[in-house]
Amino acid sequence: MTVLDRRSLLAGAAAATGLAAGGDLLGFARAWAQSAEWKPEAGASLSLLRWKRFVPAEDEAFMRLVDAFTKATGVKVTVTNESFDDIQPKASVAANTGQGPDMVWGLFSFPALFPDKCLPLEDVAESLAKKYGPWFPSAEAYGKVKGKWIAIPVAFNGGYPNYRISAMKKAGFDKFPTDTAGFLELCRGLKKNNTPAGFALGHATGDGNTWCHWALWSHGANLVDANEKIVINSPETAKALEYVKSLYETFVPGTVSWNDSSNNKAFLAGDLYLTNNGISIYAAAKKDNPKLAEDMDHAVWPVGPAGKPTEFQLAFPILAFKYSKAPNACKAFISFMMEAANYGPWLEAAQGYLCEPLSNYPKNPIWTSDPKNAVFAEAGRRSLAAGGLAPVSERIAAVLADFVVVDMFASHCTGREDVKGAIRNAERAATRIFRNT
Repeated sequence: MTVLDRRSLLAGAAAATGLAAGGDLLGFARAWAQSAEWKPEAGASLSLLRWKRFVPAEDEAFMRLVDAFTKATGVKVTVTNESFDDIQPKASVAANTGQGPDMVWGLFSFPALFPDKCLPLEDVAESLAKKYGPWFPSAEAYGKVKGKWIAIPVAFNGGYPNYRISAMKKAGFDKFPTDTAGFLELCRGLKKNNTPAGFALGHATGDGNTWCHWALWSHGANLVDANEKIVINSPETAKALEYVKSLYETFVPGTVSWNDSSNNKAFLAGDLYLTNNGISIYAAAKKDNPKLAEDMDHAVWPVGPAGKPTEFQLAFPILAFKYSKAPNACKAFISFMMEAANYGPWLEAAQGYLCEPLSNYPKNPIWTSDPKNAVFAEAGRRSLAAGGLAPVSERIAAVLADFVVVDMFASHCTGREDVKGAIRNAERAATRIFRNT
């Protein structure tokens, strides 16, 4: 077997991103292991808890990567999959008991819920930045708590408006609107034509949190300011609530109970014509319903009264727990999965569902192979982090986990609370979180 030094490996990274399922992944893994910065502990084995895939090809590519790592290093990696909503509770139990998976790959700012339990990953983050960086600001925000790297932001999922082209045109729009006023008019036109929109107002960890925060921020409102002072009680929040209620009046019934898979099913069934989602709807349609896929497209989020993009995209950070008996093996695995030779084919297999957190990975053909994929490449660059104005912290993570912003909008849209009541309840929930953590 040819022995490659680290410089040779990095020089060949761009070419290696073309490795497909049948490429020499194992050969690369063995060469990588010889010069890896972190040597796994003797007899080490690892367990990883990760989110359930929405694109089957992504999971298949990831498991090939896992298999190559095991064969190259001798470290067995057991992977367990859970739904978006189950990751954070299971990670919290593991953190509190000191027992469970060595690594957890989850959503948003969940590592900030228990930063003292996370294995420091400064060395891994700096190594990756030297090769493929710099990190996008939002990615760095998810990896750090109080200036210390406690997780590695593996990827972003671009949750963008997915729409039916024919329905948009029938509603009187040649192009997808770029401002919130036009967006509302589009939704009204869609309802009038019985081709409705729908956005999750239930406890959908990905879809609900992302679009509701966009709606809040797009009106210049925030839950907290840069110093974590609660500022949700504002005229801007009131305007955001009224705007979202106007949107809700155009929605397909049932969105207040939607989880992260509900809109996928409704769109693919032909019951929904505009929603926010990753590329998984389009990927499924291309496979099972080409005519629907042909009529689909995607757009960036409209800009609101704030006057600038206020996107909130789903981040997927991975952490390792301090209690792991194989911390070096954890670091080696995380580093290995982020190497361009592995990351590129895995990203391509995800079909646009995931995008890069670092600015200088080799260009991936998934973004140019289909024009309808292109918008998803921008998620890491355009996204704000979970805190909005504030840095990611345990408190910010708790706000997301408790759906404070989503519940505020849902309570007003459904008539349970007027504007003042909805804001008051969100303010109380935030106060409890910021006082008790």
